[in-house]
Amino acid sequence: MPKYLVQARYTTEGIKGLIRDSASGRRADVQAAVNALGGKVEAFYYVFGDDDVVMIVDLPNNIKAAALGLTTSGSGAVRVRTTPLLTVEDVDQALEIQTQYRAPGK
Repeated sequence: MPKYLVQARYTTEGIKGLIRDSASGRRADVQAAVNALGGKVEAFYYVFGDDDVVMIVDLPNNIKAAALGLTTSGSGAVRVRTTPLLTVEDVDQALEIQTQYRAPGK
């Protein structure tokens, strides 16, 4: 199943909801949403810096990943960035594919 890095930043309203629901409560809600999409939360961390939450999730496909990001961001309580993760083997396979490309100015 494809893996995704999900980075989230709470809005002011989202922070108020976090205080009301608790950190573990928010994690449980996110796990339920991911499970409903046929996926699994592999890792869930609160972090310092530009983001408030970093997760690694397994989801069946990009459509389900997009649905999670759109629904979450659409709530207005959190802004989400979703990045597909590639395995080393995926990149090795990509390196084997020869493409026709001309670099700018060449």
